[in-house]
Amino acid sequence: MSAVVNATLPVFALILTGWLAARMRVLGPTATDALNRYVAYLSLPALLFRAMAQARMDDMLHWGFIAAFWGGICITFGVTMAVAGRRAPLTDRTIEGLAAAYANAGYMGIPLCLVVLGPDSLPPAIITTLLTACALFACAIALIEYDQHRQRHWGATLYKVGRALARNPLLIAPVAGALVAGLDVSLPQGLDRYVELLGASASPCALITIGLFLAQAQPAVGSTSVGRLVAGKLLLQPLITAILAFWVFSMPPLWAWCAVLISALPMGTGPFMLAQLYGRAAGNTSRAILLSTLLSVITISALVAWIQQFHPL
Repeated sequence: MSAVVNATLPVFALILTGWLAARMRVLGPTATDALNRYVAYLSLPALLFRAMAQARMDDMLHWGFIAAFWGGICITFGVTMAVAGRRAPLTDRTIEGLAAAYANAGYMGIPLCLVVLGPDSLPPAIITTLLTACALFACAIALIEYDQHRQRHWGATLYKVGRALARNPLLIAPVAGALVAGLDVSLPQGLDRYVELLGASASPCALITIGLFLAQAQPAVGSTSVGRLVAGKLLLQPLITAILAFWVFSMPPLWAWCAVLISALPMGTGPFMLAQLYGRAAGNTSRAILLSTLLSVITISALVAWIQQFHPL
């Protein structure tokens, strides 16, 4: 039990610190956006770049792991869209499907995996971040753009999606790191130390940002929708991923546990930002993010205790 507490307490304590800082007005209302931008554009890309630059490409391409994690995403996304009903606009169904399948991989997953599974879990954690923040997000944008502009040619939609991904630092940084690794280039010691220090701030700042965001969560307008999204995220996705990771595809045990652990994470803020971007009601999404994060204190702790039986900390 002490190992579980030691693994999960720092993560959720940092989230609580951010929440308290917002409630007590230690950090003002603009802090969330500023700190979020710092993490998204500076510290997290630095962490991803350095990890990829030091990784071996042969160790990153575990196709079984990719298939298991992506399969969990796709099935959860599809089931949630189907349950939402055909009468709902495609844009709204897409945002619901995205919310149920969008794990907080970059902000919460990487710090948690490093604490629970150790530094060897960083490569698979990076892959899950790319699949979630890039591949899943791209699919959701494509569906929404198709719904918003059904009369336009698919080329316009693909161009907009490609442009958005090409400007995403969470994609650019690991690709640049992979290029450095592929060319077998070593960074100068001073530059490497700079990137290391910048990346080291990603985990605590990201978790503080989650707390700031949760303190500003908007009220929901439909409890049924919120419950459906939370159940899909915390129960359906990790269950499907576990089945695929342990009984369908082959991969190292640590990678399988990493896939399950990250798929069991609460929702990230991506669906909320997308709902606001396209002028949809964001109250349900923000409430689902808040509720899934609170409930994940229980579900993640239980999962870490389960992992502890097979992968001692």
